[in-house]
Amino acid sequence: MSMPMLGEKFPQIEVQTTHGPMKFPDDCQGKWTVLFSHPADFTPVCTTEFVSFQKHKADFEALGCELVGMSVDQVFSHIKWVEWIKEK
Repeated sequence: MSMPMLGEKFPQIEVQTTHGPMKFPDDCQGKWTVLFSHPADFTPVCTTEFVSFQKHKADFEALGCELVGMSVDQVFSHIKWVEWIKEK
């Protein structure tokens, strides 16, 4: 599978998330979705960007837009990262 380019249809994929399984693009039908990626959990820049998205989540929702973050890390790592962020 090649990397989709801007304007091309998003490929059909199934992923595991911290909120359960998700199917792209089916689960995003009828709403705007910002799919953002980061290289790794627990890194300083990724953490500040992730927190910034969280701080503006209500603004995105007011526009009818869902935020979905992804990386190569496992779901368990994401859960621990979110817990770590909340502790800080």
